[in-house]
Amino acid sequence: MMIEAQKDVLVERDVPDSEVTPKAKRRIFKAAYKKRILAEVEAAAGSGNIGEILRREGIYSSTLTGWRKEREAAMDAAFSQKRGPEPTKHNPLAGENEKLRRRNQRLEEDLRKAELIIEVQKKH
Repeated sequence: MMIEAQKDVLVERDVPDSEVTPKAKRRIFKAAYKKRILAEVEAAAGSGNIGEILRREGIYSSTLTGWRKEREAAMDAAFSQKRGPEPTKHNPLAGENEKLRRRNQRLEEDLRKAELIIEVQKKH
């Protein structure tokens, strides 16, 4: 801010700060930390101390909501896994191989017909 004197009165004038602030880095939370905080919050749910935990840890309630959704999705994925062997993966060349196999069969049939015609022509 810049202060100027005008007729015996000090006036503050807003001057933009020319210093560039560093870009904030996103925090990355480990799974064990998330699990611990969620357990604390669930334990504090009856007493109403959830806000205290959020302030202490410096996280927002929306972050907590996201973690709960992640946990539910992981549990759903864990319980919905199918048993037995994993299905075979589709081979991208299988379709082309089948197409070539059919073409080869067709050409062999054409060759057999051509040889039969040649044989008949030799006899006459």
